[in-house]
Amino acid sequence: MTDTSLKKDAKLANNWKKKAPEDLTDAEVLAMPESEYMNTAQMAFFRHKLTLLKDDILSNAGQTAEHLREDAVVTPDPADRATIEEEHALELRTRDRERKLLKKIEQSIALIDAGDYGYCDETGEPIGIGRLLARPTATLSLEAQQRREMKQKLFGD
Repeated sequence: MTDTSLKKDAKLANNWKKKAPEDLTDAEVLAMPESEYMNTAQMAFFRHKLTLLKDDILSNAGQTAEHLREDAVVTPDPADRATIEEEHALELRTRDRERKLLKKIEQSIALIDAGDYGYCDETGEPIGIGRLLARPTATLSLEAQQRREMKQKLFGD
């Protein structure tokens, strides 16, 4: 991962021993020694992160339903109606992507429960804290993901 905002800070390496998992920051989890990869604190940290993401998506879904009901009034101007319909279509596409993400979040939480979270589905190697912080639903290591994308690019879906 090339994100310069996520660098290991040695001063934070032992903070996880003094804090509850839900109080840990991304930097503190990243600073943990590699020998502690996917320990109970990290598993609880990612469970909390995924649960917050899930709650946020569910909250957005409720707002969308309410928003679509509010805009259900009949607009006589065709241009206004087309604008409203396009906004609705965009909002529904966004919610569809979130629905798919919600499924991945639930799968990730199930992996945490099974003790398999944080390891590549293809190789079994650690995915890495940096990648999981950026994409908590990742199931492939960066190398495996790049191989998959290269195959898709070469051979199509």
